[in-house]
Amino acid sequence: MMLTRAFRGGGANRLLSCGSPVTLPCSKGQLLTRSLGSVSQKKNQAHVNELGSGHSITVPPLFNHSVIGEPTTPSIESILPQKQKQQSRHDVVGLNIGNAAVGRDEFWRKVPVWENISPTEFLSYRWGVANTVQGTAKLFKFLQTVVPDEVPVDALKTQMQSRDEFIKDVLDGVTAATMAIRLTPYILSRVDWRDPRHDPIVRQFLPMKSLMLPDHPKLALDSLHETADSPVKGLVHRYTDKALFLPTSVCPTYCMFCTRSYAVGADTDTVTKASLKPTRKRWEEAFAYIESRPELQDIVVSGGDSYYLQPDQLTLIGERLISMPNIKRFRFASKGLAVAPSRVLDTSDGWVDALIGISNKAKKAGKAMAWHTHFNHPNEISWITSAASQKLFEAGVTVRNQSVLLRGVNDDVKTMSTLIRQLADNNILPYYVYQCDMVEKTEHLRTPLQTILDLEAQIRGSIAGFLVPSFVVDLPAGGGKRLACSFQSYDRDTGISTYMAPAVTGRDKENKVYEYYDPVDVPRDISASQEAA
Repeated sequence: MMLTRAFRGGGANRLLSCGSPVTLPCSKGQLLTRSLGSVSQKKNQAHVNELGSGHSITVPPLFNHSVIGEPTTPSIESILPQKQKQQSRHDVVGLNIGNAAVGRDEFWRKVPVWENISPTEFLSYRWGVANTVQGTAKLFKFLQTVVPDEVPVDALKTQMQSRDEFIKDVLDGVTAATMAIRLTPYILSRVDWRDPRHDPIVRQFLPMKSLMLPDHPKLALDSLHETADSPVKGLVHRYTDKALFLPTSVCPTYCMFCTRSYAVGADTDTVTKASLKPTRKRWEEAFAYIESRPELQDIVVSGGDSYYLQPDQLTLIGERLISMPNIKRFRFASKGLAVAPSRVLDTSDGWVDALIGISNKAKKAGKAMAWHTHFNHPNEISWITSAASQKLFEAGVTVRNQSVLLRGVNDDVKTMSTLIRQLADNNILPYYVYQCDMVEKTEHLRTPLQTILDLEAQIRGSIAGFLVPSFVVDLPAGGGKRLACSFQSYDRDTGISTYMAPAVTGRDKENKVYEYYDPVDVPRDISASQEAA
Protein backbone atom coordinates (compact mmCIF):
# COMPACT_ATOMS: atom_id res chain seq x y z
CA MET A 1 0.00 0.00 0.00
CA MET A 2 1.51 3.30 -1.04
CA LEU A 3 1.21 5.97 1.63
CA THR A 4 1.84 9.69 1.50
CA ARG A 5 5.34 10.23 2.79
CA ALA A 6 5.89 12.38 5.83
CA PHE A 7 9.43 13.46 5.00
CA ARG A 8 10.90 14.73 1.75
CA GLY A 9 14.42 15.65 2.60
CA GLY A 10 17.69 15.23 0.82
CA GLY A 11 16.60 16.07 -2.71
CA ALA A 12 15.20 13.38 -4.98
CA ASN A 13 13.23 10.51 -3.58
CA ARG A 14 15.60 7.66 -2.79
CA LEU A 15 15.56 4.12 -1.49
CA LEU A 16 18.19 4.05 1.21
CA SER A 17 19.97 1.12 2.77
CA CYS A 18 22.42 0.84 5.59
CA GLY A 19 25.09 -1.77 6.39
CA SER A 20 24.39 -2.99 9.04
CA PRO A 21 3.66 -13.93 49.78
CA VAL A 22 6.23 -16.42 50.32
CA THR A 23 8.68 -16.67 53.15
CA LEU A 24 11.75 -16.44 51.03
CA PRO A 25 13.51 -18.28 49.66
CA CYS A 26 10.69 -20.46 48.42
CA SER A 27 10.73 -23.40 46.12
CA LYS A 28 9.29 -23.62 42.64
CA GLY A 29 5.52 -23.53 42.62
CA GLN A 30 5.19 -22.73 46.34
CA LEU A 31 2.20 -20.49 47.06
CA LEU A 32 2.66 -17.05 48.56
CA THR A 33 2.03 -17.07 52.29
CA ARG A 34 2.05 -13.50 53.44
CA SER A 35 0.15 -10.29 52.95
CA LEU A 36 1.56 -8.12 50.21
CA GLY A 37 -0.50 -4.97 50.33
CA SER A 38 -1.98 -2.26 52.45
CA VAL A 39 -5.69 -2.85 52.03
CA SER A 40 -7.42 -4.24 55.11
CA GLN A 41 -7.59 -8.03 55.29
CA LYS A 42 -10.57 -8.02 57.64
CA LYS A 43 -13.25 -7.54 55.01
CA ASN A 44 -14.09 -9.81 52.14
CA GLN A 45 -14.59 -6.76 49.98
CA ALA A 46 -13.74 -3.12 50.44
CA HIS A 47 -15.68 -0.56 48.50
CA VAL A 48 -13.87 2.67 47.84
CA ASN A 49 -14.71 5.70 45.78
CA GLU A 50 -12.48 6.20 42.77
CA LEU A 51 -11.59 9.88 42.84
CA GLY A 52 -13.09 11.75 39.96
CA SER A 53 -14.97 8.79 38.54
CA GLY A 54 -18.28 9.32 40.25
CA HIS A 55 -18.71 5.60 40.92
CA SER A 56 -17.47 2.90 43.24
CA ILE A 57 -15.14 0.03 42.51
CA THR A 58 -14.54 -3.18 44.38
CA VAL A 59 -11.11 -3.79 45.84
CA PRO A 60 -10.54 -7.45 46.80
CA PRO A 61 -8.74 -7.87 50.12
CA LEU A 62 -5.01 -8.32 49.76
CA PHE A 63 -4.82 -11.53 51.74
CA ASN A 64 -7.51 -13.20 49.68
CA HIS A 65 -6.37 -16.44 48.07
CA SER A 66 -6.32 -15.01 44.56
CA VAL A 67 -5.26 -11.38 44.69
CA ILE A 68 -1.77 -10.23 45.65
CA GLY A 69 -2.06 -6.49 45.16
CA GLU A 70 -4.30 -3.70 44.02
CA PRO A 71 -6.90 -4.10 41.27
CA THR A 72 -6.48 -2.38 37.96
CA THR A 73 -8.34 0.77 38.97
CA PRO A 74 -7.90 1.44 42.69
CA SER A 75 -8.90 4.54 44.53
CA ILE A 76 -6.23 6.94 45.67
CA GLU A 77 -6.85 6.18 49.35
CA SER A 78 -6.55 2.44 48.82
CA ILE A 79 -2.83 2.60 48.09
CA LEU A 80 -1.83 4.70 51.09
CA PRO A 81 0.06 2.85 53.81
CA GLN A 82 -2.37 2.00 56.61
CA LYS A 83 -0.37 3.71 59.31
CA GLN A 84 -0.29 6.89 57.27
CA LYS A 85 -4.03 6.98 56.60
CA GLN A 86 -4.54 7.81 60.26
CA GLN A 87 -2.28 10.86 60.15
CA SER A 88 -3.70 14.31 59.74
CA ARG A 89 -3.05 16.19 56.52
CA HIS A 90 -0.46 18.33 58.28
CA ASP A 91 1.15 15.55 60.30
CA VAL A 92 3.80 14.65 57.76
CA VAL A 93 6.82 13.00 59.33
CA GLY A 94 9.95 11.16 58.39
CA LEU A 95 10.93 13.12 55.31
CA ASN A 96 14.60 12.74 54.49
CA ILE A 97 14.95 16.27 53.15
CA GLY A 98 16.86 18.14 55.84
CA ASN A 99 17.44 21.60 54.50
CA ALA A 100 17.07 20.50 50.88
CA ALA A 101 14.05 22.75 50.30
CA VAL A 102 15.60 25.88 51.81
CA GLY A 103 16.11 28.50 49.14
CA ARG A 104 14.74 26.18 46.45
CA ASP A 105 12.12 27.02 43.86
CA GLU A 106 8.75 26.09 45.30
CA PHE A 107 7.40 25.72 41.78
CA TRP A 108 4.20 23.95 42.79
CA ARG A 109 2.92 27.18 44.38
CA LYS A 110 2.31 28.50 40.85
CA VAL A 111 -0.62 26.10 40.71
CA PRO A 112 -3.48 27.93 42.47
CA VAL A 113 -4.80 24.92 44.38
CA TRP A 114 -1.32 24.27 45.82
CA GLU A 115 -0.16 27.83 46.44
CA ASN A 116 -0.30 27.32 50.21
CA ILE A 117 1.30 23.87 50.28
CA SER A 118 4.54 23.77 52.22
CA PRO A 119 7.65 21.95 50.96
CA THR A 120 7.18 19.34 53.68
CA GLU A 121 3.68 18.55 52.47
CA PHE A 122 4.59 18.61 48.79
CA LEU A 123 7.51 16.27 49.36
CA SER A 124 5.29 13.79 51.17
CA TYR A 125 4.47 10.81 48.95
CA ARG A 126 1.26 10.34 50.91
CA TRP A 127 0.18 13.89 50.11
CA GLY A 128 1.10 13.40 46.46
CA VAL A 129 -0.98 10.24 46.15
CA ALA A 130 -3.96 11.82 47.90
CA ASN A 131 -3.83 14.82 45.53
CA THR A 132 -3.30 12.92 42.30
CA VAL A 133 -5.66 14.04 39.54
CA GLN A 134 -7.45 10.87 38.51
CA GLY A 135 -10.48 10.65 36.28
CA THR A 136 -12.30 13.10 34.06
CA ALA A 137 -14.21 14.94 36.78
CA LYS A 138 -11.10 15.79 38.79
CA LEU A 139 -9.24 16.72 35.62
CA PHE A 140 -12.02 19.12 34.62
CA LYS A 141 -11.99 20.76 38.03
CA PHE A 142 -8.21 21.06 38.04
CA LEU A 143 -8.03 22.55 34.53
CA GLN A 144 -10.57 25.19 35.46
CA THR A 145 -8.17 26.47 38.12
CA VAL A 146 -4.95 26.52 36.07
CA VAL A 147 -5.84 27.28 32.44
CA PRO A 148 -5.74 31.00 31.61
CA ASP A 149 -8.65 32.88 30.08
CA GLU A 150 -7.01 32.63 26.66
CA VAL A 151 -4.74 29.87 25.34
CA PRO A 152 -2.41 30.23 22.32
CA VAL A 153 -3.48 27.91 19.50
CA ASP A 154 -0.37 28.29 17.35
CA ALA A 155 3.25 28.59 18.39
CA LEU A 156 3.48 32.18 17.17
CA LYS A 157 0.43 33.11 19.28
CA THR A 158 -1.41 34.67 16.38
CA GLN A 159 -4.57 32.74 17.23
CA MET A 160 -6.12 32.22 20.65
CA GLN A 161 -8.83 30.04 22.11
CA SER A 162 -10.82 30.41 25.32
CA ARG A 163 -10.30 28.40 28.46
CA ASP A 164 -13.55 26.55 27.85
CA GLU A 165 -12.52 25.70 24.30
CA PHE A 166 -9.20 24.30 25.46
CA ILE A 167 -10.78 22.24 28.23
CA LYS A 168 -13.39 20.87 25.82
CA ASP A 169 -10.59 19.91 23.42
CA VAL A 170 -8.87 17.98 26.22
CA LEU A 171 -12.04 16.26 27.41
CA ASP A 172 -12.90 15.28 23.84
CA GLY A 173 -9.38 13.88 23.60
CA VAL A 174 -9.87 11.87 26.79
CA THR A 175 -12.99 10.35 25.27
CA ALA A 176 -11.05 9.30 22.17
CA ALA A 177 -7.83 8.23 23.92
CA THR A 178 -6.74 4.69 24.77
CA MET A 179 -5.39 5.67 28.21
CA ALA A 180 -7.18 6.78 31.35
CA ILE A 181 -6.26 9.96 33.23
CA ARG A 182 -3.98 9.86 36.24
CA LEU A 183 -1.49 12.66 36.92
CA THR A 184 0.65 13.32 39.98
CA PRO A 185 0.89 16.80 41.54
CA TYR A 186 4.60 16.81 40.75
CA ILE A 187 4.20 16.39 37.00
CA LEU A 188 1.25 18.80 36.86
CA SER A 189 3.32 21.43 38.67
CA ARG A 190 6.07 21.16 36.02
CA VAL A 191 3.72 22.39 33.29
CA ASP A 192 3.81 25.95 31.93
CA TRP A 193 0.09 26.59 32.19
CA ARG A 194 0.42 29.94 30.38
CA ASP A 195 0.72 27.98 27.12
CA PRO A 196 -0.54 24.47 27.85
CA ARG A 197 -1.27 23.55 24.25
CA HIS A 198 2.45 23.63 23.41
CA ASP A 199 3.83 22.44 26.73
CA PRO A 200 5.94 19.28 26.31
CA ILE A 201 4.50 17.70 29.45
CA VAL A 202 0.89 18.39 28.51
CA ARG A 203 1.55 16.81 25.11
CA GLN A 204 2.58 13.56 26.79
CA PHE A 205 -0.21 13.19 29.32
CA LEU A 206 -3.26 15.19 28.21
CA PRO A 207 -4.80 14.25 24.86
CA MET A 208 -6.16 17.06 22.72
CA LYS A 209 -8.71 15.91 20.20
CA SER A 210 -7.83 18.67 17.73
CA LEU A 211 -4.25 17.38 17.46
CA MET A 212 -5.13 13.75 16.91
CA LEU A 213 -4.66 12.26 13.45
CA PRO A 214 -6.32 9.21 11.92
CA ASP A 215 -4.61 6.01 13.01
CA HIS A 216 -2.10 4.57 10.58
CA PRO A 217 -3.69 1.64 8.67
CA LYS A 218 -0.84 -0.66 9.73
CA LEU A 219 -0.85 0.00 13.47
CA ALA A 220 -2.32 -2.22 16.18
CA LEU A 221 -3.32 -1.81 19.81
CA ASP A 222 -0.74 -4.43 20.85
CA SER A 223 1.71 -3.37 18.18
CA LEU A 224 4.65 -5.35 19.59
CA HIS A 225 2.63 -8.58 19.79
CA GLU A 226 3.42 -8.95 23.47
CA THR A 227 0.38 -11.13 24.11
CA ALA A 228 1.42 -13.52 21.34
CA ASP A 229 4.93 -13.73 22.82
CA SER A 230 3.65 -14.56 26.33
CA PRO A 231 4.01 -18.23 27.31
CA VAL A 232 2.10 -17.40 30.50
CA LYS A 233 -0.06 -14.36 31.13
CA GLY A 234 1.96 -11.31 32.05
CA LEU A 235 5.36 -12.72 31.02
CA VAL A 236 6.74 -11.80 27.61
CA HIS A 237 9.58 -14.04 26.40
CA ARG A 238 10.88 -12.71 23.09
CA TYR A 239 14.67 -12.68 23.43
CA THR A 240 16.55 -15.87 24.20
CA ASP A 241 18.03 -14.83 27.55
CA LYS A 242 15.61 -12.07 28.66
CA ALA A 243 11.96 -11.91 29.66
CA LEU A 244 9.55 -9.16 30.65
CA PHE A 245 7.51 -9.75 33.82
CA LEU A 246 4.36 -7.64 34.24
CA PRO A 247 3.22 -8.06 37.87
CA THR A 248 0.68 -5.22 37.71
CA SER A 249 -1.06 -3.03 35.14
CA VAL A 250 -1.29 0.17 37.17
CA CYS A 251 0.97 3.25 36.98
CA PRO A 252 1.29 6.45 39.06
CA THR A 253 0.77 8.46 35.86
CA TYR A 254 -0.56 7.32 32.49
CA CYS A 255 1.21 8.30 29.26
CA MET A 256 -0.99 8.84 26.23
CA PHE A 257 1.51 6.97 24.01
CA CYS A 258 1.76 3.85 26.17
CA THR A 259 2.83 0.83 24.15
CA ARG A 260 0.92 -1.35 26.60
CA SER A 261 -2.37 0.53 26.25
CA TYR A 262 -4.06 -2.80 25.59
CA ALA A 263 -3.63 -3.68 29.29
CA VAL A 264 -2.49 -0.72 31.40
CA GLY A 265 -4.88 1.41 33.40
CA ALA A 266 -8.63 1.56 33.62
CA ASP A 267 -10.96 0.85 30.71
CA THR A 268 -11.61 3.84 28.48
CA ASP A 269 -14.41 4.72 26.08
CA THR A 270 -12.38 3.13 23.28
CA VAL A 271 -10.50 0.23 24.94
CA THR A 272 -11.52 -2.56 27.28
CA LYS A 273 -8.24 -3.46 28.94
CA ALA A 274 -6.78 -6.95 29.20
CA SER A 275 -5.80 -6.11 32.76
CA LEU A 276 -2.97 -7.88 34.55
CA LYS A 277 -4.22 -8.17 38.10
CA PRO A 278 -1.51 -9.24 40.56
CA THR A 279 -2.91 -12.63 41.51
CA ARG A 280 -0.96 -15.30 43.32
CA LYS A 281 -1.66 -17.88 40.65
CA ARG A 282 -0.42 -15.63 37.84
CA TRP A 283 2.74 -14.58 39.67
CA GLU A 284 3.57 -18.18 40.56
CA GLU A 285 3.07 -19.27 36.94
CA ALA A 286 5.49 -16.56 35.83
CA PHE A 287 8.09 -17.50 38.48
CA ALA A 288 7.77 -21.19 37.61
CA TYR A 289 8.30 -20.47 33.92
CA ILE A 290 11.39 -18.34 34.62
CA GLU A 291 12.88 -21.05 36.82
CA SER A 292 12.17 -23.71 34.20
CA ARG A 293 14.11 -21.95 31.43
CA PRO A 294 17.86 -22.11 32.12
CA GLU A 295 18.57 -19.84 29.15
CA LEU A 296 16.80 -16.96 30.89
CA GLN A 297 19.33 -14.74 32.67
CA ASP A 298 17.79 -11.24 32.62
CA ILE A 299 14.33 -10.18 33.83
CA VAL A 300 12.65 -6.81 33.40
CA VAL A 301 9.97 -6.19 36.04
CA SER A 302 7.57 -3.63 34.63
CA GLY A 303 3.81 -3.42 34.23
CA GLY A 304 2.15 -1.05 34.69
CA ASP A 305 4.82 0.39 36.88
CA SER A 306 7.01 -1.06 39.62
CA TYR A 307 6.38 2.13 41.63
CA TYR A 308 2.91 0.80 42.20
CA LEU A 309 4.16 -2.35 43.92
CA GLN A 310 4.04 -2.25 47.70
CA PRO A 311 7.47 -2.41 49.38
CA ASP A 312 7.00 -6.03 50.47
CA GLN A 313 5.88 -6.97 46.96
CA LEU A 314 9.03 -5.36 45.59
CA THR A 315 11.11 -7.30 48.11
CA LEU A 316 9.34 -10.55 47.34
CA ILE A 317 9.94 -10.27 43.61
CA GLY A 318 13.54 -9.19 44.04
CA GLU A 319 14.40 -11.95 46.51
CA ARG A 320 12.66 -14.53 44.38
CA LEU A 321 14.70 -13.53 41.33
CA ILE A 322 17.93 -13.45 43.33
CA SER A 323 17.22 -16.98 44.56
CA MET A 324 16.98 -18.35 41.00
CA PRO A 325 20.37 -19.73 39.89
CA ASN A 326 19.74 -18.89 36.23
CA ILE A 327 18.96 -15.20 36.80
CA LYS A 328 22.04 -12.97 36.70
CA ARG A 329 20.45 -9.55 36.19
CA PHE A 330 17.08 -7.90 36.70
CA ARG A 331 15.66 -4.39 36.49
CA PHE A 332 12.63 -2.69 37.98
CA ALA A 333 11.03 -0.42 35.40
CA SER A 334 9.32 2.66 36.82
CA LYS A 335 8.51 6.18 35.70
CA GLY A 336 8.25 7.14 39.36
CA LEU A 337 11.52 9.09 39.45
CA ALA A 338 10.15 11.34 36.70
CA VAL A 339 6.60 11.83 37.98
CA ALA A 340 6.83 11.43 41.77
CA PRO A 341 10.50 11.72 42.84
CA SER A 342 9.64 12.74 46.39
CA ARG A 343 8.83 9.11 47.22
CA VAL A 344 12.57 8.41 47.15
CA LEU A 345 13.10 11.10 49.80
CA ASP A 346 10.13 10.24 52.00
CA THR A 347 11.42 7.94 54.73
CA SER A 348 7.89 7.33 56.01
CA ASP A 349 7.33 5.33 52.82
CA GLY A 350 9.23 2.06 52.50
CA TRP A 351 9.47 1.66 48.73
CA VAL A 352 12.96 3.04 48.18
CA ASP A 353 14.29 1.22 51.26
CA ALA A 354 12.99 -2.00 49.76
CA LEU A 355 14.65 -1.17 46.43
CA ILE A 356 17.98 -0.37 48.07
CA GLY A 357 17.73 -3.53 50.14
CA ILE A 358 17.19 -5.64 47.05
CA SER A 359 20.07 -3.88 45.28
CA ASN A 360 22.40 -4.71 48.15
CA LYS A 361 21.24 -8.33 48.36
CA ALA A 362 21.73 -8.74 44.63
CA LYS A 363 25.28 -7.45 44.84
CA LYS A 364 26.11 -9.82 47.69
CA ALA A 365 24.80 -12.65 45.51
CA GLY A 366 26.98 -11.50 42.62
CA LYS A 367 23.99 -10.31 40.63
CA ALA A 368 22.99 -6.94 39.20
CA MET A 369 19.82 -4.95 39.90
CA ALA A 370 18.94 -1.65 38.26
CA TRP A 371 16.11 0.88 38.17
CA HIS A 372 15.05 1.76 34.63
CA THR A 373 13.15 5.03 34.59
CA HIS A 374 11.54 7.18 31.90
CA PHE A 375 12.23 10.91 31.38
CA ASN A 376 11.31 12.50 28.05
CA HIS A 377 11.96 16.21 28.57
CA PRO A 378 14.30 18.38 30.69
CA ASN A 379 11.29 20.16 32.24
CA GLU A 380 10.50 16.96 34.13
CA ILE A 381 13.76 17.34 36.08
CA SER A 382 13.85 19.56 39.18
CA TRP A 383 15.91 19.93 42.34
CA ILE A 384 13.68 17.24 43.85
CA THR A 385 14.78 14.88 41.07
CA SER A 386 18.41 15.75 41.80
CA ALA A 387 18.01 15.10 45.53
CA ALA A 388 16.31 11.78 44.88
CA SER A 389 18.91 10.76 42.32
CA GLN A 390 21.73 11.66 44.69
CA LYS A 391 20.21 9.48 47.40
CA LEU A 392 20.06 6.55 44.98
CA PHE A 393 23.60 7.22 43.78
CA GLU A 394 24.99 7.27 47.32
CA ALA A 395 23.11 4.04 48.04
CA GLY A 396 24.76 2.39 45.05
CA VAL A 397 21.57 1.87 43.01
CA THR A 398 22.15 1.81 39.25
CA VAL A 399 19.62 4.01 37.44
CA ARG A 400 19.18 4.07 33.66
CA ASN A 401 16.77 6.07 31.53
CA GLN A 402 14.67 5.10 28.53
CA SER A 403 13.12 7.96 26.54
CA VAL A 404 10.54 7.88 23.78
CA LEU A 405 10.99 10.18 20.80
CA LEU A 406 7.85 12.31 20.55
CA ARG A 407 6.91 14.97 18.04
CA GLY A 408 6.72 18.39 19.63
CA VAL A 409 8.26 17.12 22.87
CA ASN A 410 11.89 16.10 22.34
CA ASP A 411 12.37 15.73 18.57
CA ASP A 412 15.05 18.41 18.21
CA VAL A 413 18.76 18.28 18.94
CA LYS A 414 18.75 21.00 21.59
CA THR A 415 16.04 19.38 23.72
CA MET A 416 17.37 15.83 23.43
CA SER A 417 20.96 16.90 24.11
CA THR A 418 19.87 18.89 27.16
CA LEU A 419 17.90 15.93 28.46
CA ILE A 420 20.84 13.56 28.03
CA ARG A 421 23.24 15.92 29.80
CA GLN A 422 20.88 16.62 32.71
CA LEU A 423 20.27 12.92 33.19
CA ALA A 424 24.01 12.27 33.20
CA ASP A 425 24.56 15.11 35.68
CA ASN A 426 22.14 13.32 38.00
CA ASN A 427 23.94 9.99 37.56
CA ILE A 428 21.10 8.57 35.51
CA LEU A 429 22.61 6.73 32.58
CA PRO A 430 20.93 7.51 29.23
CA TYR A 431 20.15 4.02 27.92
CA TYR A 432 17.61 4.09 25.09
CA VAL A 433 15.77 6.57 22.90
CA TYR A 434 12.86 4.72 21.34
CA GLN A 435 11.14 5.49 18.09
CA CYS A 436 7.49 5.92 19.15
CA ASP A 437 5.59 2.66 18.76
CA MET A 438 2.75 2.29 16.29
CA VAL A 439 -0.11 2.26 18.78
CA GLU A 440 -3.59 3.74 18.51
CA LYS A 441 -4.28 7.48 18.97
CA THR A 442 -0.59 8.48 18.90
CA GLU A 443 -0.11 9.34 15.23
CA HIS A 444 0.30 13.04 16.07
CA LEU A 445 3.17 12.15 18.41
CA ARG A 446 5.12 9.86 16.08
CA THR A 447 8.03 11.12 13.99
CA PRO A 448 9.45 9.89 10.68
CA LEU A 449 12.36 7.50 11.06
CA GLN A 450 14.58 10.19 9.56
CA THR A 451 14.15 12.29 12.72
CA ILE A 452 15.75 9.71 15.01
CA LEU A 453 18.51 9.07 12.46
CA ASP A 454 19.32 12.79 12.30
CA LEU A 455 19.23 13.16 16.08
CA GLU A 456 21.74 10.39 16.61
CA ALA A 457 24.00 11.68 13.85
CA GLN A 458 24.09 15.17 15.36
CA ILE A 459 24.32 14.15 19.03
CA ARG A 460 26.95 11.43 18.71
CA GLY A 461 30.36 13.05 19.16
CA SER A 462 28.97 16.04 21.07
CA ILE A 463 28.61 14.06 24.31
CA ALA A 464 30.91 11.43 25.83
CA GLY A 465 30.29 8.13 24.09
CA PHE A 466 29.32 6.20 27.23
CA LEU A 467 26.55 8.75 27.84
CA VAL A 468 25.02 8.55 24.37
CA PRO A 469 21.89 6.37 24.42
CA SER A 470 21.11 3.78 21.80
CA PHE A 471 18.56 5.13 19.31
CA VAL A 472 16.30 2.18 18.59
CA VAL A 473 13.13 0.97 16.94
CA ASP A 474 11.11 -1.65 18.81
CA LEU A 475 9.91 -3.50 15.76
CA PRO A 476 6.20 -4.03 15.20
CA ALA A 477 4.98 -7.64 15.33
CA GLY A 478 7.51 -8.61 18.00
CA GLY A 479 10.85 -8.21 16.28
CA GLY A 480 12.44 -6.63 19.32
CA LYS A 481 14.74 -3.64 19.56
CA ARG A 482 17.03 -2.78 16.65
CA LEU A 483 19.32 0.20 16.19
CA ALA A 484 17.37 2.71 14.12
CA CYS A 485 20.25 3.01 11.66
CA SER A 486 20.42 -0.75 11.05
CA PHE A 487 17.51 -0.79 8.60
CA GLN A 488 17.74 -2.97 5.52
CA SER A 489 16.00 -0.27 3.50
CA TYR A 490 14.22 3.02 4.05
CA ASP A 491 12.02 4.55 1.36
CA ARG A 492 11.19 8.13 2.21
CA ASP A 493 8.49 8.18 -0.48
CA THR A 494 6.35 5.51 1.15
CA GLY A 495 7.73 6.03 4.67
CA ILE A 496 8.43 2.31 4.93
CA SER A 497 11.60 0.99 6.56
CA THR A 498 12.54 -2.67 6.81
CA TYR A 499 14.57 -4.52 9.44
CA MET A 500 15.83 -8.00 10.20
CA ALA A 501 16.18 -9.42 13.72
CA PRO A 502 18.38 -12.55 13.47
CA ALA A 503 18.54 -13.09 17.25
CA VAL A 504 14.77 -13.12 17.68
CA THR A 505 13.45 -16.56 16.82
CA GLY A 506 10.37 -18.64 17.47
CA ARG A 507 6.79 -18.13 16.35
CA ASP A 508 7.89 -18.29 12.69
CA LYS A 509 10.22 -15.30 13.12
CA GLU A 510 13.29 -16.83 11.46
CA ASN A 511 14.33 -14.69 8.49
CA LYS A 512 11.28 -12.48 8.98
CA VAL A 513 11.40 -8.98 7.51
CA TYR A 514 9.82 -6.40 9.82
CA GLU A 515 8.36 -3.12 8.61
CA TYR A 516 8.07 0.21 10.40
CA TYR A 517 5.92 2.98 8.91
CA ASP A 518 6.40 6.72 9.15
CA PRO A 519 3.34 8.76 10.11
CA VAL A 520 1.21 9.59 7.08
CA ASP A 521 0.88 13.28 7.89
CA VAL A 522 2.41 16.01 10.05
CA PRO A 523 0.20 18.17 12.33
CA ARG A 524 0.13 21.76 11.12
CA ASP A 525 0.72 23.42 14.46
CA ILE A 526 3.79 21.24 15.08
CA SER A 527 5.22 22.25 11.72
CA ALA A 528 4.67 25.88 12.60
CA SER A 529 6.36 25.32 15.94
CA GLN A 530 9.41 23.79 14.31
CA GLU A 531 9.58 26.60 11.76
CA ALA A 532 9.40 29.15 14.56
CA ALA A 533 12.27 27.38 16.36
